[in-house]
Amino acid sequence: MSLWNRLAHECAGWCNTSATLDCKTVRDRCKHEGLSFLTITLPRFGKDFERSLDQGRVSHDLFQGFSWTSGLPTFLSGFLESVFDRTSGVLREDASYDSIRSIRQLTLMFGKMELPCTPEREQAAFDAYITCEQDVRRSDASLNSSCEAEFKRIATMLFWDVFPRVDRKVYEHELIPKHGPGAVADRLTSNGKYRQRTWPRRLNEVFPCVEYLIPNYSFMEELDVVDILEPEAEIPVRVISVPKTLKTPRIIGIEPTAMQYMQQSLLPEFLASIRRVDYLHSMLGFDDQTPNQRMAEEGSQYENLATLDLSEASDRVSRRHVQLLLGEYDSLWAGVDACRSWKADVPGHGVIPLAKFASMGSALCFPMEAMVFLTVIFMGIQRSLNTPLSLNDIKSFKGSVRVYGDDIIVPVEHVESVMQALQDFGFVVNANKSFWTGRFRESCGKEYYAGDDVSIVKCRHMFPTGLRQAIEVSGIVNLRNQLYWAGYWKTCSWLDERIKDVIRYFPCVLSTSPVLGRETVLGYETQYTCEQLHRPMVRGVVLSDRSPSDPLDGTAALLKYLLRQGDFPNPDEDHLSRAGRARTVRTKIRGCVPF
Repeated sequence: MSLWNRLAHECAGWCNTSATLDCKTVRDRCKHEGLSFLTITLPRFGKDFERSLDQGRVSHDLFQGFSWTSGLPTFLSGFLESVFDRTSGVLREDASYDSIRSIRQLTLMFGKMELPCTPEREQAAFDAYITCEQDVRRSDASLNSSCEAEFKRIATMLFWDVFPRVDRKVYEHELIPKHGPGAVADRLTSNGKYRQRTWPRRLNEVFPCVEYLIPNYSFMEELDVVDILEPEAEIPVRVISVPKTLKTPRIIGIEPTAMQYMQQSLLPEFLASIRRVDYLHSMLGFDDQTPNQRMAEEGSQYENLATLDLSEASDRVSRRHVQLLLGEYDSLWAGVDACRSWKADVPGHGVIPLAKFASMGSALCFPMEAMVFLTVIFMGIQRSLNTPLSLNDIKSFKGSVRVYGDDIIVPVEHVESVMQALQDFGFVVNANKSFWTGRFRESCGKEYYAGDDVSIVKCRHMFPTGLRQAIEVSGIVNLRNQLYWAGYWKTCSWLDERIKDVIRYFPCVLSTSPVLGRETVLGYETQYTCEQLHRPMVRGVVLSDRSPSDPLDGTAALLKYLLRQGDFPNPDEDHLSRAGRARTVRTKIRGCVPF
């Protein structure tokens, strides 16, 4: 509450208005509604504001739960009047950039707090997962042969130089698998994954365990203890929830070790093959969000590009979609399908068969959905142009079409046709986060209005009450520094005093320093000089974590060594004794460099 009040008054100073009544409204409603007013109700107000920017006017079906004065909501009216006409609610030609940014900051700041939902909301999310699965089955059944043939043609043309490369790698057993640091459905430890003793039979038909579970054929006897699982005995995906918003959690799937192991072997081959093709590298993003952000800025300035967002995007890509995408390449499709889990264990619903290709958590979820989306997008563009596309036609859209996960950018003139094509394949366009009619655009965490950056700073964690709350301590310091670089200096001054109540040492440092400190335009401070290295030093709080004990030796240790990719040995000297993600993070006060 105090943070919101400080920020509101500072924003009001920027916009030449007053936030006194707004602060009273927030205080009164928080008293009666609790934290949900900041984390659910205010973000809904912010999304309605973005919809109003896109529509070019304020409509009375928006801003539910707030009183109105004439043509605008009473709450934040001092800011809204600089954006919309007070009487008609129509968007002003001279809409204030500062007011737009301030309204978004004050309403959306607490929308992504990493707090657990109520059990009722969590179970509702699992129920929605089941409903989505039923929708996928209905969508697959409604696909007609002409749609499927059109999809295959576009996919073949788009990925003619990608799929044959990966297909050959699968056929010739040239893939190099790997284990990640994350959890697996069979609950093996990070190093314990190298001792896996189960291997699905259908996986064995494409990826024989003799090729991937032992260092070489001289260790064949190690396979005597491996249990080849029949399909009905396979370990299901473990479906869990992780914090997203207080309104609803994020639902993800934890894959079995064997499946994730081989998924990780296919992933780098897909990514490397896509990067070799210039137009695909431009249209598909996997590790760099900045092109999407630049295109969103361009779309807001020139109104030529639309930004679309899909609801439950990963869960609506079906096995049938991926089969249509890869089906012309026998070895590739067999490999991808073999390392796909066929069933999932959903809390409250038991083990169910899956029609979706994979949930978030599968290593192949992200690239498969991106390639499916890109194919459907060009189906929509082809229908909009009413003429069959050639490869040269597709290449001409370089710089105006891009997919990064469920963030999609397409030319405005084709947006209606693209949306219809997406809906034909069972995908749901999120109307609250898709923009193409106004001058507001949003993609990959950045928002723009008329070419101006109106992105906001988000508070992710509750404030710490002691130094032992390492995550919260790190969160409040990161929040302070983001607010500083966003220009909210008065709020930062107040926040500095709150942080110093928890952190005794809070020096000025650069963003590259391991010390949790204050970032400023004046650079770093020096408290003393290191006697050995003669470099500047400061005393401050540093986060400390340590991987759990997880010893590995014998054949499994040799396999881990041989599977490591790159020209250099593992930089972690203790990787055979400790491995995996740290279970706890601690804070330490010590001397360290401020840069």
